[in-house]
Amino acid sequence: MQTKENFQRKCLSFTPEAYVFNSTRQVLDYVQAGTNITLSYNDPTCERPNQVVAVDLCRVALSIATSNRSSITFELWLPTQWSGRLLGTGNGGLDGCIKYEDLAYTASNGFASFGSNNGHNGTSGVAFDRNPDVVIDYAWRSLHTSVLAGKKLSKLFYKTDYKKSYYLGCSSGGRQGMKASEMFPDDFDGIVAGSPALDFNNLVSWRANFFPLTGSVDSPDFITPSTWTNLIHNEILKQCDRIDGVIDGILEHPELCKFRPEALTCVDGIVTDCLTTVQVQIVQKIFSPLYGEDNNLIYPAMQPGSEVMAVKKLYAGKPFSYSEDWFKYVVFNDSMWDASTFTVADAAVAEALNPSNIRTWPDDLSTFRDLGGKIISYHGSQDNQITSFNTERFYDYLSRGMQALPSELDDFFRFFRVSGMFHCNSAQEPGYLVKAAELLLLVCPLNVRTMYWLL
Repeated sequence: MQTKENFQRKCLSFTPEAYVFNSTRQVLDYVQAGTNITLSYNDPTCERPNQVVAVDLCRVALSIATSNRSSITFELWLPTQWSGRLLGTGNGGLDGCIKYEDLAYTASNGFASFGSNNGHNGTSGVAFDRNPDVVIDYAWRSLHTSVLAGKKLSKLFYKTDYKKSYYLGCSSGGRQGMKASEMFPDDFDGIVAGSPALDFNNLVSWRANFFPLTGSVDSPDFITPSTWTNLIHNEILKQCDRIDGVIDGILEHPELCKFRPEALTCVDGIVTDCLTTVQVQIVQKIFSPLYGEDNNLIYPAMQPGSEVMAVKKLYAGKPFSYSEDWFKYVVFNDSMWDASTFTVADAAVAEALNPSNIRTWPDDLSTFRDLGGKIISYHGSQDNQITSFNTERFYDYLSRGMQALPSELDDFFRFFRVSGMFHCNSAQEPGYLVKAAELLLLVCPLNVRTMYWLL
């Protein structure tokens, strides 16, 4: 019988660095339930200074070299009561931030859980500057390296192999999961990919396009946050809320909303609670697809209804930081690049570069399917950072590429539109939706409400 004392001794005598090539131990600690771990070394931009742990576990942290000029920080949390299941967690944005809240949540439900800093620390893209190896880590290598380490170490620690391997990620984390299914189809048995940042290079360009479109906050036609969240949002609801048959402030089918902002044009001397002609054109462009110089689609339109939250970043009158850093430190290697000068010509350069094939736009996942893998993807219909229309576009693209009807895709890939949800986990109405991580309940057998399809 394994007592708490026995588990503690087993934890503290473990030597993970002896089994993972090119690794150095950073942390090996027995953590008791209720402990609030201080993460003093964590980059402040990650905004995770501490994390409460709900169960007794063995915490392992390693630095693993991935090349002669790059490395990842890898964490593995091994709970005393292990269900035999392994779970990898993703990242977000351009960041190198371990999602400790996801490690804590999944470990408390019996998973041996792991995550990494994706090859760099913090939310900035500066580490990418003239270092392609860090970009490779970000694109795919960090997660795959973590999978190999997690599988090996959990088997050594528990003296038995894992039963199932899962992945949980949203936004850039959703892209990581999709990339894994494409490149390393045997890494995971099941993947939850929320609001995935697919067609990555063009997503970066689509986001970069908003700043020159909206202008800075001091430009004469800048649309203020209050105008977006009140005047424009209310007009969108007026025109489109009834389409789904229920007037509730939520657009169930934003793709059916053909919003006409010209209804808000200032006329007959009225200059308040209305839009100038230029502002109307700005709104029209925001809710239209972005096309390149060759008239080919770069990225779908922003869906109406998302403006309530989009004002915080995309419509804020300043560069979207993830796009700005990507163009500065990856595409152009020019820290002085001016985000206000972005054009669709820059989008073509980014797409042609496509470092480490980060695009993530597979048209065939049959190898993953044939190995028994399953994917659940979800996307909020009012996502304010990645238009949900792109995930619908990907689903159709994959269906055509695999020559599979939706009923056939359902055997391994299921896509859920989540009405009223913004980016990854926030909802328009309080209490409307639980935290997105709790979709894990749909995937893994935590209780009687389990959906066993993924097994």
